[in-house]
Amino acid sequence: MPELVLETNGRTWTLDPARSYALGRDPQGDIVFDDARVSWRHATVSFNGRSWVLEDHGSTNGTFVQGRRVQQLEIGPGAAVHLGNATDGPRLNLSVAAAAVGTPQAQPQQQPYAAQGADPGWVQQQAPQQQAPQHQAPQAGRQQPQQGPQAPSIPPQQGGPGSAAGAPPAYSDRSPTTFHQFSLGRVMRIGRALENDLVVSDLQVSRNHAEFHATPDGRFEIRDLGSHNGTYVNGHPVPKGGSVQLGPTDIVGVGHSTFRIVGDRLEEFVDTGEVSFSARQLTVTVDGGKQILKDVSFGVPEKSLVGVIGPSGSGKSTLLKALTGYRPADQGEVLYDNRNLYKQFAELRQRIGLVPQDDILHKELTVKKALKYAAKLRFPADTTAAEREARIDEVLRELKLDVHRDKKVTSLSGGQRKRVSVALELLTKPSLIFLDEPTSGLDPGMDRDVMQLLRGLADDGRTVLVVTHSVAELALCDKLLVMAPGGAVAYFGPPEEALNFFGYDTWADVFSAFENYRDYDWAGRWKGSQHYQMYAADIDAVAPQSVHAPPPQAIKPPKPQSWGSQLLTLIRRYMAVIASDKGFLALSVILPAVIGSVSLLIDHNRGLLVNPQVNPKTGLHIPNGTATTVLLIIAVGACFAGAANSVRELIKERVIYERERATGLSRSAYLMSKVVVLGVVTVLQGLMVGLIGFSSREIPEKGLVLGNATLLELCLPIMGLGFTSMMVGLVISSLVKTAEKTMPLLVMFAIVQVVFTGCLFTLNGTIGVNEFSYLMPSRWAVAAAGTTLDFNNIAPNTDDPSSTDPLWDHAASAWAVDMGALIALGVVCGFLVARFLRRHEPEVMRK
Repeated sequence: MPELVLETNGRTWTLDPARSYALGRDPQGDIVFDDARVSWRHATVSFNGRSWVLEDHGSTNGTFVQGRRVQQLEIGPGAAVHLGNATDGPRLNLSVAAAAVGTPQAQPQQQPYAAQGADPGWVQQQAPQQQAPQHQAPQAGRQQPQQGPQAPSIPPQQGGPGSAAGAPPAYSDRSPTTFHQFSLGRVMRIGRALENDLVVSDLQVSRNHAEFHATPDGRFEIRDLGSHNGTYVNGHPVPKGGSVQLGPTDIVGVGHSTFRIVGDRLEEFVDTGEVSFSARQLTVTVDGGKQILKDVSFGVPEKSLVGVIGPSGSGKSTLLKALTGYRPADQGEVLYDNRNLYKQFAELRQRIGLVPQDDILHKELTVKKALKYAAKLRFPADTTAAEREARIDEVLRELKLDVHRDKKVTSLSGGQRKRVSVALELLTKPSLIFLDEPTSGLDPGMDRDVMQLLRGLADDGRTVLVVTHSVAELALCDKLLVMAPGGAVAYFGPPEEALNFFGYDTWADVFSAFENYRDYDWAGRWKGSQHYQMYAADIDAVAPQSVHAPPPQAIKPPKPQSWGSQLLTLIRRYMAVIASDKGFLALSVILPAVIGSVSLLIDHNRGLLVNPQVNPKTGLHIPNGTATTVLLIIAVGACFAGAANSVRELIKERVIYERERATGLSRSAYLMSKVVVLGVVTVLQGLMVGLIGFSSREIPEKGLVLGNATLLELCLPIMGLGFTSMMVGLVISSLVKTAEKTMPLLVMFAIVQVVFTGCLFTLNGTIGVNEFSYLMPSRWAVAAAGTTLDFNNIAPNTDDPSSTDPLWDHAASAWAVDMGALIALGVVCGFLVARFLRRHEPEVMRK
């Protein structure tokens, strides 16, 4: 039988009838195509004993012969096959070989990339590699690096001199996903809605997102149509509703798609995972000049799983923050598809997922509800509920969580909760996913399950980088980055070659060597090795475009939802969290009831006197200690209840806030949602305390401000005190680093409020102490209630009866000043919380 020769993109394969050939984007396939229109496992070509057969494996965009989409077809010499598109998709030409051109096992090595970026040489490398021991150390005479899943990691656009400063724009070596022809004076609208000229099926894109304008004079501009997630030119947001003129090298970003104008043609590139990612000479220096990350360079292969391990103090967490923009490196650069992540963070953040070590969702909610609120916050405001539901269901099915959709997150196992955190990040279809210690605290079985999950994510077309302490499942990774003490790279390459590189049998021995020889130049050993030349030299040889990273700029990227919409969603989510916490609800009712009831134990018969008793001999008022004691108990109880409501709220959600802030959450909307919900709860508690504590006692018949509503006038200061104390609790929660530190500070706050109420000793006239008391909420709340009760008469200064406290003057003006100061303290606390929250945001986003 004549041999069949397949030709594509200038390369030829002589097909062996004894085996089948897999076509697709999968790097482990036989004929690999770097084209987004080609599916991961697109089709196969095989000989059935009679003829050659082309079989499509349910590809997304189809397989075409003579313009007709086929599922299975006998093919032979002279046939032409298109993958992904009937006209301009990658083309395969079939012919008869006059003489054997060479099987895939004998392809020339001097051509490193086959069909648009594939590596055909990996097949020929398999046989000699299989003959070698699995963990054979690299020998000096070895000429070729291992290929296949561990092929040289960087495509042409990342490695080599061509990617230095002044290199051609991104995508210059990649075929566009599709083309769109321009005509002068034409307007081309982009959006998710079907009536647009260019429909982008991406939930990150608004229904009517932006417009390309081709002016009669030959110029082009992009005009934003009030999009929710923004339109970007070279990574910088176009003003909402504004326009920007485009040059020949400008890149326009809309969701996961980017566009470039070439002549009169608009080229579209869809980010479906075919992106490169590299770190170049990253260095992080802390106060005192100590370097905790030293000259770290490596390149992440497309659609692969990369593990990062190292002993404590090796800079793994610092590296992760540098790679994601949370804490940019002081020197060096991070490149996402040849684009500087720090400078273009506003756009590229939408394509990067981050799963911190702690869960990034509310455990009190069900899986479906947690994802529902996350989707509401991350997707544009014009996304319908049906669209969000469909995407959530798709992610749940992909991660095999659909059977757990109605279970509370807290009821899931550790591995399942980690899956839910991954599901949350997958909602927006990121191409690059970072995970920090996802297997921490999991048993070996769950450890394996999580790593297999990450392996599956990489196989499905995503690049995954995982920082881990577990070394049991490293064989699932395509590449391994080992960090040495001090933050330097000790190894980067295939995981199966790592132990032989270090010369040890187990990772425990390697980590012991790191500890015992901390002063050893591990980075120098790595850079002097053949492995370095194989897997990292091409990255390290290219100097960063800017050795010193520019100082973080003020970035105010567009938000997917309006401020009001975010606030409403956050309030609804927070209320759902509280409603599902039965313990908190019960405590919210029991605590004020107990505080109010305790005040009733004070001598009830004497109560709060309306007319003070007078000593007939001296003519002076007899102090009423009962009144001040009752008010002291009520005020301190309100302080404690208000602060206790909020003192843990921000610290327990810190990881959630950090991640959501990076995806477009408004800081003020987040804070306001806490103020609204906790404020209502706290004010109602203050009302309950006041009603129980005052209603059964004798009080003035007429108030200073509200007239006959004296009881309400007395309750208002207690309610205001609870609210302001709640704001102080938020300040504490925004300052502490762990939840355990909140309780000592809460107790200290309550005790200080007792001292400065003015009920235990006279504050007025005590220089320094009285002025300091003005910073205490309890001082103003007790003073406001004291004006209504006329404390200057009921509880006069025993040392100097003629000396009165101006804050206790029985006048409406004094009551208004006291209440105004109380509320002002709450406002100041809100301002402080907003400032302190900035510390927990990606540094590149800070103003």
